[in-house]
Amino acid sequence: MTLKNLSILFVEDDPVFRHLVTSFLEARGAQVFEAKDGEAGLSYLEQYRFDMIIADLSMPNLGGLEMLKRISKGYPKVPSIVMSGSPVMSDVLDALRHGASDYLVKPISDLYLIENAIHECLNTDVEVSFQLDNAEDLSYLELQQHLHLLEQDKQAAKSVQQQLLPPSPVRYQHGLIEYSLFNNSPLSAHFIDTAMVDDKHIMIYMAQFHPQDNRVAFASVLLKSFVNFKLKRFRNQLSDTLIKPQDMLVYLNERMSQSGLDIYVDMAYIIVTLADRRASIAQAGSALRCYLRNDEGLTPIALPETLQLGVLNWGQPSVHERFLQGNERLCIATHAPEHRERLLNDEFHGLMFDDTILQGGYIQLGLK
Repeated sequence: MTLKNLSILFVEDDPVFRHLVTSFLEARGAQVFEAKDGEAGLSYLEQYRFDMIIADLSMPNLGGLEMLKRISKGYPKVPSIVMSGSPVMSDVLDALRHGASDYLVKPISDLYLIENAIHECLNTDVEVSFQLDNAEDLSYLELQQHLHLLEQDKQAAKSVQQQLLPPSPVRYQHGLIEYSLFNNSPLSAHFIDTAMVDDKHIMIYMAQFHPQDNRVAFASVLLKSFVNFKLKRFRNQLSDTLIKPQDMLVYLNERMSQSGLDIYVDMAYIIVTLADRRASIAQAGSALRCYLRNDEGLTPIALPETLQLGVLNWGQPSVHERFLQGNERLCIATHAPEHRERLLNDEFHGLMFDDTILQGGYIQLGLK
């Protein structure tokens, strides 16, 4: 598969690398506009329409990150890939936070990695993406560059996780999200996130990673980036995978199992359609449980156990659909009775570090 008929803006201050990548992309069929810095890149964006933007993060005059911020405001529908030789994990977080669809680490050993990233960003179905012979995809390259840093510096890994977690509460126009995660070590094996997908859907999910070591911080980055990728595609009307929990977990399993991270994930993923209050739930693994909450307490939602995400021969998640009645709320929680008791007592604190509380937690979604 080539890049025929694609118009790409490539922003890179290194003339040798810029020429090398441009020649490769043009040989693959793309039309490439070269810019030596962010200012020149923004000037091109004002004059032409592009299918894709590829930009280095570290450039003179206007760096790639600042350029990315402006692109996300002025040209939100144009997907972007950023590249950097920096070993600083905050660069990955900032790029994802400001709308990057993918992140590649320099030096890039194979230019086909760039083509693969372009197809990942533009193709509706993940199966259509270019397949690498050595299976070195985005996450594997990131791992090689950053995992050593996280293994040596637990404080850096802890900071990464804290920056990714949402506040508690999160108030949407039609919903309220509240959670608590209790942790008694520098890193949390649990991750929680939520999004107002559009004016019709709310998403929440909770994940638990195994084993619990410094890789969980990197797994949190990967999981959020994979979800963000599908969120952006949904908002650009390119894919509806994000609002189909079963398909979403199939996609996440494929990505996690190919990440090279050797980590496994229990996960519960929920989409609520606001018009009819329909909750669509998919679950992998057995470490988490979904509940309905009302004035009488918590009622478990019966979902069969399945394999965790990250297994090559995985199969399918457990799925369930129901309509929320009255003041019913949806909850995801770890199994500890102490956590359920705190949930029923409305103890919502966000992320807490407390040696006296068993690790784990819960998230609750209530509709207005």
